[in-house]
Amino acid sequence: MRRYDIDALRVIVFGLLIIVHILNFFESKEWIIKNSVTYDWLDYPQWFFSQWRLSLLFVISGIGTFFNISKKTGWKFAKERFKRVVIPLVIGILFIIPTTVYIQRLDAGLFTGNYLEFWLLKASIGLDPQGNFSWLYLWLHLWYLAYLLIFSLLLIPVFLYLRTHQQAWIIRKTKCLASYKFGLYVLAIPLIFWELFLNTRFPPTHALVDDWYLLVDYCTLFFYGFLLMALKDVLWENLIKNRQSYLMIAIVVFALQMYMWLGTWAFPMGNEIWSITMALFQWSMILALMGYAATYLNKPSRIFAYANEAVYPFYILHLTIIVALGYYLKNIEMCFFIKFSIITIGVFGITWLIYEFGIRRNSWIKPLFGMKRK
Repeated sequence: MRRYDIDALRVIVFGLLIIVHILNFFESKEWIIKNSVTYDWLDYPQWFFSQWRLSLLFVISGIGTFFNISKKTGWKFAKERFKRVVIPLVIGILFIIPTTVYIQRLDAGLFTGNYLEFWLLKASIGLDPQGNFSWLYLWLHLWYLAYLLIFSLLLIPVFLYLRTHQQAWIIRKTKCLASYKFGLYVLAIPLIFWELFLNTRFPPTHALVDDWYLLVDYCTLFFYGFLLMALKDVLWENLIKNRQSYLMIAIVVFALQMYMWLGTWAFPMGNEIWSITMALFQWSMILALMGYAATYLNKPSRIFAYANEAVYPFYILHLTIIVALGYYLKNIEMCFFIKFSIITIGVFGITWLIYEFGIRRNSWIKPLFGMKRK
């Protein structure tokens, strides 16, 4: 059975990703390009979203994998995943991300030529250690695709085993946990462990190399998505029934974080209590949002169906458009809400025009952006 709520949640999370990147332009922390006026208060909503947004996305990806691999051989699944991930990743590295970096270099006064000169120069240099085509800039915001591919290929044997052994020990035990109100919090124990012992030693970089905390953490969440779907009705009964309790736990834990951040304790990134709150808040938000989505969004929707198909192109294109609009608007004086609204409408509007008239209606272009031809 198709889970319309998961489709809707996927759209919402990717939409939130775009909003967060727009807010990056205005917040005080360093980013690709910055508005002439920055706002410290944006650090708080950004921190709230950053703790669970990508984690939920990898859980959703694991859920999608459950459906995707259900009637495929391991080889066919790997081939399809390769086509839908590697091709758009390569296109992004060659053409989309260099555009973003080009605008950033113009803004910083590090380059004065046209885009073609920039692209040819950096292509001839190769991996420039100074940043233009550096390892991190190679995939900028597209690192998610690379990580998703690694997790998908790595866990194929596990997924195939669980598909054919629906009474496997881990499924039976997890189903037993889901029969208790807070039983699913046992799954948060590994997440707490990664926070305590990996996050402090290997801070997140998204650069793949030595990014052990994010690799292990996101791979665990990706696997959880697949595992939770194997529970079937037991899972959804738990999430729908206890969604309010999960949300309340998330609110209490986040309030504790704010107290630790703003109160008498210093900002304790290496503190054990802080690490525990991060894992608990992350997992509570995932359970709560899946529960609310199952309650209110598990029904057919033409809007979400259309948007679900457009997710990949929007994800690939949005950052370049944000940076381009920011480049031309950064020094224009206007209040935050007006400029934020202009950029938000511009990003979604321009990306939609490119998607609708340049991608969606051209079957030979669709695979370049992770879409099926039909």
